[in-house]
Amino acid sequence: MSETTSAPTAQKKGIENFSSRNVFILAAIGSAVGLGNIWRFPYVAYENGGGAFIIPYLCALIGAGIPLLFLDYAIGQRYRGSVPLSFARISRWMESLGWWQTLVCFIIGIYYAVIVAWAAMYFIFSANQAWGEDPNGFFFGEFLQLSDKVEVGFDFVGGVFWPQLLVWVVVFVVLVLGVNKGIARANLIFMPLLLVMFIAMVVQALLLPGATDGLNALFTPNWSALGDPMVWTAAVGQIFFSLSVGFGIMVTYASYLKRKTDLTGSGLVVGFANSSFEILAGIGVFAALGFMANASGTGVNEVADAGIGLAFVAFPTIISEAPAGGIIGLLFFGSLLFAGFTSMISIIEVVVAAVRDKLAISRVAATITVVAIMATVSLLLFPTTTGLYVLDVFDEFINKYGILAGALVAVIAVSWIARKLPVLSRHLDKLSSFKTGRVWMVMVGAIAPIALTVMLVNDVIKKMEEGYGGYDAAFVGLYGWGMVAAVVVGAIILTLLPWSKRADTSFDEDAEDAEVHAIYVNRPDTPDAPLEADASTETEGAK
Repeated sequence: MSETTSAPTAQKKGIENFSSRNVFILAAIGSAVGLGNIWRFPYVAYENGGGAFIIPYLCALIGAGIPLLFLDYAIGQRYRGSVPLSFARISRWMESLGWWQTLVCFIIGIYYAVIVAWAAMYFIFSANQAWGEDPNGFFFGEFLQLSDKVEVGFDFVGGVFWPQLLVWVVVFVVLVLGVNKGIARANLIFMPLLLVMFIAMVVQALLLPGATDGLNALFTPNWSALGDPMVWTAAVGQIFFSLSVGFGIMVTYASYLKRKTDLTGSGLVVGFANSSFEILAGIGVFAALGFMANASGTGVNEVADAGIGLAFVAFPTIISEAPAGGIIGLLFFGSLLFAGFTSMISIIEVVVAAVRDKLAISRVAATITVVAIMATVSLLLFPTTTGLYVLDVFDEFINKYGILAGALVAVIAVSWIARKLPVLSRHLDKLSSFKTGRVWMVMVGAIAPIALTVMLVNDVIKKMEEGYGGYDAAFVGLYGWGMVAAVVVGAIILTLLPWSKRADTSFDEDAEDAEVHAIYVNRPDTPDAPLEADASTETEGAK
């Protein structure tokens, strides 16, 4: 694709914009704050040095997470398109990297829906503690009806199928309404609810007997852990996954920003808000685990868990034993539901935007196409007696070899092959209050690739030596490695398909630089004053 003189803003994507910077920040936080913040971070911190983990965690946030967040913002806002279109405007061959990230979102979206459905059902179950005296047996037996045989079957579980279908219907309605009427309004409703409910849950947890034991277990520092390279790797991994960087979400959301938006200032707010929520989640979760250990007469280390085991087994146990347990259950699973839903909206929007740009079709048509395909695959695979096995392998491999590997290749391509970091740095600096410069370029072009490479190499070695999850090698090969290979091949195939004749894939770097420079020199105050959304934008947001 050669660069032409077509103006970058004279295109279909420019029609849809977030009504204000604050709305964008709320949507970005809604995407970043998801299931992993609640059920992954507390255990990762506990297992990797407790209070000492905060040091590598903050280093990873500042040295890799926020710089990569800035990179996604700069690409999305400068090149004004979905992930494939934005990368294609950088260089034609890089379109495949955009489709790689889009297909990662496709895979995550199809299984994320079933977890949101579980959270919705457990929100209801909390009212009468339907799991009874055996939360473990209820979840895996009565609720999921999990098969003993690890395979892909099609014995559907109605108690999961129907709420999962409802989740897809609600997601469809939100996305078909568009950026402001759908995505923005959903976040304006669900994010305040999430914050209020989660703070209330944390307060309730802190009042439980034994809560102090849980907090001591989480925050007592193990300083020797700082000498373990795997602890630093775990910190980078947690920051990377929780910030929603590297798989198209923030590129897509940033493409809906108006030119007069403080990108780096927004990124700092999103990054630190996300990490603050994670620490709050750690406090609430381990206070509750401290109560659980106290009630059972065991140590916190014997009840601490992560992921599905924490959410759907440990917490129901806590709810059954705790004073006002029903209230804690409603608050916890309500928080899980809202956090998962806002993240799922952002994941599916990546795919909708990509299809919309490639085919040059309306939002309604793109949403119908994407949701129909994704929901069909999702409803065939996951609300079944074997769905948990597929979900587990999909989640592990798409996170490690879809997101991490895709991000590594994209960062190297942008930094060292296309050599766009100086251009993107200038773009950020002219529109933002917090300057990037050479330090940011070093972090993105050197530190981030090294950290990602170390994580990937270590994980590949581990899986080659130990396999994964005790599953049969053929099952892991097909649904793990095979799925990742399908993503890469699919990205290449989608790149080879022609763009619609109505699609505008052209981009003029000089015209874009001139437009950004005009904004910079015409600031109302001094050249160094931060840019805010214009008055008309703020008025529209207030309405």
